[in-house]
Amino acid sequence: MTVYQLPVEVATFTGWLAELMGRVPSGAGWHGVFAERDPEGLRACFAGAEILPWDVVESLLQDAGEPADGPLALRGRALYAAATDAHDRRPGGAAALTERRELMERERRYAESRARELGDRFRANPAPGPEEAARLEHDLAWTRDDHARAAARVADLTARLRRLGEPGAPAPGAPASGAGAPGRDALGGAGASHREGLPAKARRRPRGARYAWLEGEAEDQGPVATPVPEAVLPTGGAAPRGARFGGAAAPERPAGAVLTPEADPAEAARAAANAVYALQRLRAQGRSGEAHALLCEALNGPPARLPALAGELHRAGLGADWTVLLWEAASLPPGRLAAVAGVLADAGRTSDCEQLLRQGVARPVEELAGACAALRAEGHHGEAHALLTAFVRVRTPEDAARLAGEDPRGLVPRLLEAARAVSAARERDLVHALRVAGLAGV
Repeated sequence: MTVYQLPVEVATFTGWLAELMGRVPSGAGWHGVFAERDPEGLRACFAGAEILPWDVVESLLQDAGEPADGPLALRGRALYAAATDAHDRRPGGAAALTERRELMERERRYAESRARELGDRFRANPAPGPEEAARLEHDLAWTRDDHARAAARVADLTARLRRLGEPGAPAPGAPASGAGAPGRDALGGAGASHREGLPAKARRRPRGARYAWLEGEAEDQGPVATPVPEAVLPTGGAAPRGARFGGAAAPERPAGAVLTPEADPAEAARAAANAVYALQRLRAQGRSGEAHALLCEALNGPPARLPALAGELHRAGLGADWTVLLWEAASLPPGRLAAVAGVLADAGRTSDCEQLLRQGVARPVEELAGACAALRAEGHHGEAHALLTAFVRVRTPEDAARLAGEDPRGLVPRLLEAARAVSAARERDLVHALRVAGLAGV
């Protein structure tokens, strides 16, 4: 009997993954999505039989609140490079990489075709209703994410082939055999959830770039799409995320404004029961995309209804959907993020509130400053302290100093208090960073 022993580089990388997963809340965020859609593939990667794609690793870092350029991520990147080199030099490694690269190139082309289809729908109905607009933008967010992941993996797989000395490996971004040459990559965002709209024969296993880390057969996705015109896509940098789009029709309240929730328990209970019934119907019909959109729409209603929805989801055995909803809530505008955290805390859902705040600390510092101001304005000082504590725990002291610079008088003492609650060493590091930033005397 032949016993396969993992290369030491692969074993070291999987050990680092285990360390990372120890920092990810159970079933939360991207990990919850991956674990639901392809548990076998995820287990194979954690066991070292396959190498987890780096874009997936980055998503797990986001779940853990770890910055992409932080020490944990930099160490993981180095271990990933060593693990892929050892993994790829197995017998048949080059052939497996080539096959996978072709699969990802087809995924990339499909995402371009799907984006063109969505763009045509936008042009055919330039003034859709709020629900249709949210659905279109939500679908486009998924497509942008699929394209971004597929393009990243094509580049990564190409680089790995080149390191093996494969002369036929095209340059990253170059078209594969039979592919039309893409134009400027206008789909560079990161949305949420998996892709819908594949042919029926391709639905035998989870599809889309985020699930295609295992070798396997892949059906051709049809004719090659021409480049997606930039006019088809929303402008403004980052790709749309589910919850952000559902609230696009309503103007953002100023930071610190109090969002007055509706406090009708009977109405909240009815809304929760209706939402869960619709969600169960969609899940039973395999309409996962619409189910995810329904969850995002719940974030656009009165925040005070969310605790009732949480209870109803858990009673129906849909706790994973509540986890997804919390993850989407972490992307809400600052004022609304604060409102959701506040109602969860007021309803006694302390762990949900803390999870939401932990997932929100990866946001830009100016947004976090707005969320802190909104929480304090609503009287949720404990939640503001929890947000800052999570921030100083996972972000660098330099990041904390930049956050303090958004509101020195309001944030410097609170950040120091939060750092003191983490450790004396973290407080010393923050004091030094504040001194360097000229904020030590505030």
